[in-house]
Amino acid sequence: MEYNYLKIEHKGGITILTISAPKTLNALNSGILKELGDFVGKLDASTRVLIITGDGEKSFVAGADISEMAHLNEPQGVEFGRLGAQVFRAIETLPIPVIAAVNGYALGGGCELAMACDIRICSNNAKFGQPEVGLGIIPGFSGTYRLPKLIGQGYAKEMIYTGKAIRADEALRIGLVNAVYAPEELMGKAMEMAEMMLKNAPVAISLAKQSINEGYDLDADGAIGLENKLFGKCFATADQKEGMDAFLNKREATFKGE
Repeated sequence: MEYNYLKIEHKGGITILTISAPKTLNALNSGILKELGDFVGKLDASTRVLIITGDGEKSFVAGADISEMAHLNEPQGVEFGRLGAQVFRAIETLPIPVIAAVNGYALGGGCELAMACDIRICSNNAKFGQPEVGLGIIPGFSGTYRLPKLIGQGYAKEMIYTGKAIRADEALRIGLVNAVYAPEELMGKAMEMAEMMLKNAPVAISLAKQSINEGYDLDADGAIGLENKLFGKCFATADQKEGMDAFLNKREATFKGE
């Protein structure tokens, strides 16, 4: 597929994906969602960390495209919501770390996209919100599922019911983002974090992500049992042998993702 709305840059094992629709502040239409789905489906082992950002300093993703949604009927609304939810779920379940570098507005679908990523960092001009109820709809790309899990039901219900946008400092306080930086520092900090991840065992990171994601909705016994199973799986990898041998022999490990 030819991408009209995505810019892709590879730096070693790090891929930077930039959503680029500047005329609409990178708002998500069905075309962008389909391109995102295609891109995620084609990621191969050469990408060990993915960074997602938006084009320009004003907006990460300003929301879903209202001009497209305004004319949808109920079945079409279901399909549009399903498309976004499926793409974001594919991002969430990638076997690699995904970092959202949020610059500017992350509203509606933009906030939901950021929440589908493993880690969110943002610039100090970022604003997060789920303003859908002001348009007569609810968050449709899994926002009512992920937001309470990240910040708790009380804060999530307040954000969704009021539709208010919160600033970067508030997003940090309630745990929606991990860190806040000046706009000119944001991508450098995202790369710094990604490079730290590159130094570690790819299989172990993938299994850790699986354990966190799948264990979150299980009871304690189920989650601990899953962790134990995946912990044991690590010992069948070459990376585990390399990592422990390097530690015992006081050398730097060289991981191959095997």
